[in-house]
Amino acid sequence: MRASSSWTDDSGSASLEFVTAGLVLLVPLVYLVLAVSAIQSAALATEGAARQAARVFVIADSEADARASASAAVEFAFADHGLDPALARVTVACDPQPCLTRRSLVTVSIDVDVPLPLAPAALGRSFALAVPIRASATQQVSRFWVAG
Repeated sequence: MRASSSWTDDSGSASLEFVTAGLVLLVPLVYLVLAVSAIQSAALATEGAARQAARVFVIADSEADARASASAAVEFAFADHGLDPALARVTVACDPQPCLTRRSLVTVSIDVDVPLPLAPAALGRSFALAVPIRASATQQVSRFWVAG
């Protein structure tokens, strides 16, 4: 007895195999692109924010103005990249103290934890759902700086 021709015929199964293999391979690839894009955007925002915050800090007239300008620079850089500025932890270190003295070095460091896209909060206890990013920049106060 011969097997029926419907069991040995492969016609029509290529589209089913393509859809199945496509989903299995394409969904992780799309997620990888989204995650890498979010991390790269945060890295660029953090690096730019640290650099610009250090620049505006060293040209300010007073330390209060310098801190306000640096904070505004960080907020602007993060908003420009679509990140929440509240995620940033900004620290300013000066050598020597006080910060705004001639030829002192001002280092601005920014730490941020970038949340992974589409990650459910329920996994927070079991898996790391954020990638830590850190950037720092150092600028020197001008030797001609005078308190304003």
